[in-house]
Amino acid sequence: MTVVGQKHITLDGQTITYTIKRSQRIKGIRIEIRPQTGVAVVVPRAFDNGQIPEMLKSKKRWILSRLAKYSRLQIPPAEIRDGDDVPFLGRELKLVIMKDGNTCAVKLDGSSLVVSLKSTDDGHLTVLLRMWYRFQSEHILKQKAAELSRKLGIKYNRLTVRTQRTRWGSCSQKGNLNFNWKLIMAPERVIEYVITHELAHTKEMNHSKQFWQVVTEHCPDWRECRRWLKQNETQLAMTLEMQPSRRE
Repeated sequence: MTVVGQKHITLDGQTITYTIKRSQRIKGIRIEIRPQTGVAVVVPRAFDNGQIPEMLKSKKRWILSRLAKYSRLQIPPAEIRDGDDVPFLGRELKLVIMKDGNTCAVKLDGSSLVVSLKSTDDGHLTVLLRMWYRFQSEHILKQKAAELSRKLGIKYNRLTVRTQRTRWGSCSQKGNLNFNWKLIMAPERVIEYVITHELAHTKEMNHSKQFWQVVTEHCPDWRECRRWLKQNETQLAMTLEMQPSRRE
């Protein structure tokens, strides 16, 4: 996917900045609105960009409602505290913070996530939690991808877990799979859908009818899974975000 540039448009008196991207993998035009990156218009390789403004105007009600929904993300993320709930594999874990003065560790204990901190350590809770989530994500996503790869009879090259600002997953032309580490917060069925989606791209590098046939065959409830992601992406995007640094 190639970024072409940025443009501006006024919708109901509100000036919107949008990014134009070109992709070889799509046949139609797609609008993406993400909390971190705002509005993006993804178009096929040979597409007349002059058609974009009218298309955006026809979708203005949806665009403005989504932007209004994400506007609260401009507020700095709330500080995580003892007793808060944090999502993991679709369930809420109660955060238990213990300061024993000796170790820094995170342990899953039933429905609790127990974090041990050194007695003088007040500033590394989010960092420690992110490291734990990243480790769990690496392990669980690789395990599930291996299982689904065998089940679908589809091979992939390499799997990487990273911080992806605009996607839950992606597949390269070389068959490399990339996943957002925050996917580990979603229900297992949703995780399996995202993995199945990207595995299907190793056969069909687009969203053609043939692509969705592969996805539907192995994940018939993919619409419900995709709907869950759209409904919960705001909350997941904010969870475990780093606090802005404070200046003395």
